[in-house]
Amino acid sequence: MSISDIQSSLSERFGESIPADPGLAGLEELARIAGHRVHRRFSERDVMPDLSRLLCACALSAPSKSDLQQADILILRDKARREKIAALLPEMPWIITAPVFLVFLGNARRLPFISEKRGKPFPNDHLDLFFNASIDAALVLATFLHAAEAVGLGCCPISVIRDHSVTVSELLGLPDKVFPIAGMCVGWPAEAGAITPRLPLTLTVHEERYDEGDLAAAIDGYDKRRDTTRPYRNQREPERFGRAPFYGWSEDKARQYANPARADFGAFVRGKGFCLD
Repeated sequence: MSISDIQSSLSERFGESIPADPGLAGLEELARIAGHRVHRRFSERDVMPDLSRLLCACALSAPSKSDLQQADILILRDKARREKIAALLPEMPWIITAPVFLVFLGNARRLPFISEKRGKPFPNDHLDLFFNASIDAALVLATFLHAAEAVGLGCCPISVIRDHSVTVSELLGLPDKVFPIAGMCVGWPAEAGAITPRLPLTLTVHEERYDEGDLAAAIDGYDKRRDTTRPYRNQREPERFGRAPFYGWSEDKARQYANPARADFGAFVRGKGFCLD
């Protein structure tokens, strides 16, 4: 991997040339991050338990808010158990074809337990408790992904398991104040995968103060750039919205979120014992 690999990946992703100093340390890791690809097709080669545990240890080495360590990883190898999750998401067969499926958990259970164990009050049972555990789990998920890619594995995060939070929680035996953030398929890639273009850095990186500039023009430009390499094969709900002459990312996302999504998630979180005030 080289400077040209980094620049090529970032140019494909962001549509601009981003300079990189060839004297920087860690260029191989930067190239791997810049070239990140989602994988949904896996070979039959297994991911051995020792490797899974090593990657989990690396992932749980991620930063943690105030050293509270409010994240867990649940490893699912049992096919029957994974089939129950896959049955909830029939459009994602890779949950079964991947040799390992992980569920990343926010865990706000230990902290109040420790407070009680040590005979201290716990006046922090409010929204921030849930928020901190969510961020800890997200950091662990991202770190796991980078660790897995470093050894050549491919990953596919599955946030849509939160569409079925109650069922997944019951299936996995999650107690109060422990909740799923996302799943992740892990395996040895059967194909190279492709880079997904992202919104331009002029829209998502700000200096000194927030400035989105001409938001409409930036999104239109992104739609067109993305369409040149990753056009959508199908349009969502043409029977409801018609067929757009040009169907880009913004049209797809607008249609996706024209339907209610996880409207019951707040009730699920409260049912897990969280106070969201």
